[in-house]
Amino acid sequence: MTSRDAFWMREALARARNAMDGEDVPVGAILVLGEDVIGEGWNRGRVLNDPTAHAEMVAIRMGASRVGNYRMAGASLYVTLEPCFMCFGAMLEGRISRLVYGAREPRRGVAGSLYDLHNDPRLHHRIKVVSGVLEVESRILLQNFFEKKREGEPPKSK
Repeated sequence: MTSRDAFWMREALARARNAMDGEDVPVGAILVLGEDVIGEGWNRGRVLNDPTAHAEMVAIRMGASRVGNYRMAGASLYVTLEPCFMCFGAMLEGRISRLVYGAREPRRGVAGSLYDLHNDPRLHHRIKVVSGVLEVESRILLQNFFEKKREGEPPKSK
């Protein structure tokens, strides 16, 4: 982990707290090209009734719009939770170069947990993956959210 990775992951964690404010699962994402944020997002699936409104998808859509191209070669995606198939597929299509994530997702994660898609030689594009950046902070945010949900309390980001 570099200090740059930690900096951007803190930004992703801040976006994850926005999801909690909307009572959605606290996952946040930041898409960076060079030193510029070209996309940001947090989970909005429950709020929007949209199964594709994952933090990564929101950030990737915004990034493609800002760049004016659906290919974002050289971009790095920072996300607080290991991505699912859908999100990883969007990263492949967008030619995102690097994925940095916090907490593992053992049930649906495809960048080291359930599957290792970034190492699959059959895929047409390779994404460099760095895992475990601010993992504890990312995991605690998720755990606190789900504990509050089980207790029937509305989750709070602060």
